[in-house]
Amino acid sequence: MASLFNEVGYDAATVAALVERAGLTRGALYFHFASKEDIARAVLDEAVTRQGLRPQPFKVQEWVDLGLLLAYRVPREPVLRAAIRLSVDPKARRLFGTRWPDWVTVGRELLVEAKERGELLPHADPAAVSRAVVGSWTGVQLVTEALGDGLELTGEISMLYQLVLPNIVTPAVLARVDSSPYRAERLLREENPEAVDTQ
Repeated sequence: MASLFNEVGYDAATVAALVERAGLTRGALYFHFASKEDIARAVLDEAVTRQGLRPQPFKVQEWVDLGLLLAYRVPREPVLRAAIRLSVDPKARRLFGTRWPDWVTVGRELLVEAKERGELLPHADPAAVSRAVVGSWTGVQLVTEALGDGLELTGEISMLYQLVLPNIVTPAVLARVDSSPYRAERLLREENPEAVDTQ
């Protein structure tokens, strides 16, 4: 069902189309969800995920991992793609809000810990950096999807971090942070070797 929101947007995703996509009867759909709005809310509730994230020696590495893991998963998981589509759809955003504030909070918390540990440069404001990167991450995802051209979201997000990190991370820590486009796949493979899709 979530893939329908991604394909056609919130308004065009009718209940009839959602029923057909889910392979359910209308009654079965309404048993689980009271309305199309409830389905959209359920999709958005799945958007903030830390799947694959594990403790690292540096908190800034965990912050980078969070973005790389999401970049790996979004092209492979219809619910995550649909959550982004709902977030950028003006009508859906007015009705349900977005999960961007939650992503900003998660990032800020990791960056606050990184700053307390001396991993960030003195001028790096965790809240401002988190807001800027969540906005940039979303923009990179939308542009990468629109351009196609064989672009991989993990590679584009890796480049985003390579541009940002030297401006916020101390040189000693920067030398040890891995922002490779292949890092997310490695982390997920370590967590569950059978579950990684090498699409």
